[in-house]
Amino acid sequence: MSLVINTNLSASQAARNLTSSNSMLQKSLARLSSGSKITSSNDDAGGLAVSTKMQAAITRTDATSTNVANATSFLQTQDGGLKTASKVLERIAELKTLSTDATKTTSDVANYDSEFTALKAQLTSLATDKFNGVALFGGGTLSVSTSEDATQSMNITKADLATSTTTITSASNLSGLTATNISDAISSVATSRAQNGAEVSRLGFASDQLAVNRTNLEAANSRIVDVDVAQESTRLARNNILVQAGSAMLAQANASTQSALRLLQ
Repeated sequence: MSLVINTNLSASQAARNLTSSNSMLQKSLARLSSGSKITSSNDDAGGLAVSTKMQAAITRTDATSTNVANATSFLQTQDGGLKTASKVLERIAELKTLSTDATKTTSDVANYDSEFTALKAQLTSLATDKFNGVALFGGGTLSVSTSEDATQSMNITKADLATSTTTITSASNLSGLTATNISDAISSVATSRAQNGAEVSRLGFASDQLAVNRTNLEAANSRIVDVDVAQESTRLARNNILVQAGSAMLAQANASTQSALRLLQ
């Protein structure tokens, strides 16, 4: 190889290798400091695109889980109202039976009717209860999404408490009711509670499935973006040595042309 002064090919090659080694070292440092093996889009363009979609799916799954939990709270609140209504009806049934006692005076029956009137008002009040501004009762359904992509959903029932108890609330006094009227109302409320329980159970399973899906999405996303610390630490040590060696070799290459000076002495 000719001995020249203007061009130092060895130094150029050493500089190029040093630049490459330093770039890899900086990437290793960035990955280890961030915990992510994709620190810029050019690290893995395809992987970044997939990861972005997965992260969005995880976020939607969290939001869907929140919605399902809120729907469950709605039904639990509704069940509380139905349970209270059932107790009110049981008391009305008791009052009806007591009012038929032959030993009771007209005044006693009137007292029972006074309590009956108050209990009717409570039933009417229960039928208008709301959850965050949404009516708990009144009939119809509410649609609840149970998947992050909104392709799956279920309907939860707004029990029609007013209709179930209309025979009771429309009666002017206990004498206008029969045991069958009260029994039918209790049975109707019990059916609504059973429907409520079934829907709560289904929402519980939907919530469990969302949790499983989220875990699997996180695992898949982790394989794309999370850095393997042990593996990257090994690369860091290698790249660090290469940078140090490259710096030394560049210094040697720069010094090699000084031999030309000795020929000119």
